[in-house]
Amino acid sequence: MKLLFAAAFALFVLSAFDQAESSAYDKIVAHSRIRAKKEGPNVCALQQVVGTKKKYFSTCRNWYQRAICGKKAIVLYECCPGYMKLEGMHGCPAVAPIDNVYGTLGLVKATTTQDYSALSKLREEIEGAGSYTFFAPSNDAWDLLDPEIRSALVSNVNIELYNALHYHMVNKRLLTKDLKNGMTATSMYNDLDLLINHYSNGVVTVNCARIIHGNQVATNGVVHVIDRVITAVGNTIQDVIEVDDDLSTLSTVAIASGLIEKLGQPGQFTLFAPTNDAFDKLDREVLDRLMEDKNSLQALFNYHLLNSVQCSEAIMAGTSYETLEGSNIEIGCDGDSLTVNGIKMVLKKDIVTTNGVIHLIDQVLMPDSAKQVMELVGQSQGTFSDMLTELGLSAAMRPQVEYTLLAPLNIAFNGDFLKIILENHILKNKIVLSQLYNGQRLETLAGKFLRVFVYRTAVCIENACLIRGSKEGNRFLVLVLTVSFHCCRIFLSLMETAGLTDLLKQEGDFTVFAPTDEAFAGLSDRDLSLLKSESFHTSFSRHTTSRITANEGMQVNTVKVPDSDLMATNGVIHVVRTLLYPEGED
Repeated sequence: MKLLFAAAFALFVLSAFDQAESSAYDKIVAHSRIRAKKEGPNVCALQQVVGTKKKYFSTCRNWYQRAICGKKAIVLYECCPGYMKLEGMHGCPAVAPIDNVYGTLGLVKATTTQDYSALSKLREEIEGAGSYTFFAPSNDAWDLLDPEIRSALVSNVNIELYNALHYHMVNKRLLTKDLKNGMTATSMYNDLDLLINHYSNGVVTVNCARIIHGNQVATNGVVHVIDRVITAVGNTIQDVIEVDDDLSTLSTVAIASGLIEKLGQPGQFTLFAPTNDAFDKLDREVLDRLMEDKNSLQALFNYHLLNSVQCSEAIMAGTSYETLEGSNIEIGCDGDSLTVNGIKMVLKKDIVTTNGVIHLIDQVLMPDSAKQVMELVGQSQGTFSDMLTELGLSAAMRPQVEYTLLAPLNIAFNGDFLKIILENHILKNKIVLSQLYNGQRLETLAGKFLRVFVYRTAVCIENACLIRGSKEGNRFLVLVLTVSFHCCRIFLSLMETAGLTDLLKQEGDFTVFAPTDEAFAGLSDRDLSLLKSESFHTSFSRHTTSRITANEGMQVNTVKVPDSDLMATNGVIHVVRTLLYPEGED
């Protein structure tokens, strides 16, 4: 009874301190308790990935999706850390007995670690006076360890096993709220550092091993159960890629880009490291071009580098991260596999270093900023790309000259386009979207000038409005546009008959509502003759002064405008399929 009272009192005192400063881990455990409140007091709801032993205190996102890393997860109800069941009672009403660190290893079912502590003469130390934090590998963690390494440890219990266990210990008490993201904790083995990461989704890792049961308070410290056996870390990311034979090409790229020394500096990095085989998949001409262009090479390398440590066990769903190149990549998971931009490409996870973590990948990630202009044109602009190649224009774009490509979507090609039209989609200079302003004139490869129109909700070049942001290459820019062209032959002939052609050739800012040939289909010869008479001037005037609305698409006098914004040098044309008549006329 006295032991139970002491345990309850100790837990009460510790929880009072914890409430003052809770962590992401503590908050997610609290949410798990709320989800399980119908199961009784002090019960937590966890999710277990089907077919595995992996259990998580889940985020709301994973909980409501009933999945972790895209795999179905079932709900389990267990006693929250620090509590236990009593026979015949609902939930987990009892506080778990408090014991020294050695005894606590048994309470959290880390019995293999407990047995090894006894074998290695560590037991006496962790039963005695002191204040320790023990990151204790679970029984499953020991089973996952390479059999040869485990055998070597057990065969030399007084040195190797003792040192290995000491590396899992810190000589002071650290609860999860004390384990800050990016901190290092000094281990009890040769004062080597342990790398701590505490993520917003509640996952806490030690050298990328996940805490699966935290904050089991002991009389002389605290025990956190982790999901793998951790090993001492002494190398930087630079050290690893310089000595790993399978990363020799990456090492060459890092040296040529001038970034190799950055990887040896203190920091919190994640490197997605392409193997030699990954580089071999690249077109040789592409790799040679990159090696000759330091800016492109730096962009390429930095696109594989994050300024944060992302251990695989912390990834429970796809999340976007900014690379040092400036663009974003999505890191996700599919079961036990890590994914990058939705593709399974990670060959080996969690190579822990003193300044971050390395994941080996079997593909080279290519950012837009390291590509040539034609490599930026996507499948949705394939027609435009094919025409540039067929007409010899892609070859005419010199590597050392800057261009801007106005790339129409495939659906924009409704008719026959000539070389001159394509030339008018290539600007002579590189211009990013933020540099465009209303009234600006842009010179094309053909020597023509295109006007820029900036509206509240759109930026347009002549009749083509940008449908998404620019893709910036190392010397090029691609802006994706939509374009449309129509012929209104009868209307044109009527303008000529009426003598209005010269008027519309003058400088000015005209707006013309041009009826299609279909609009004249119901007219008799007499009606057409009437239009060719003097009254046509009135009808034409009506087309230029009508009431315009935009409730359901563009309308003029309730007549829908199916095609709008056909730009001319002195105005704009909107196509209508119904004739507009002056007021009072049928």
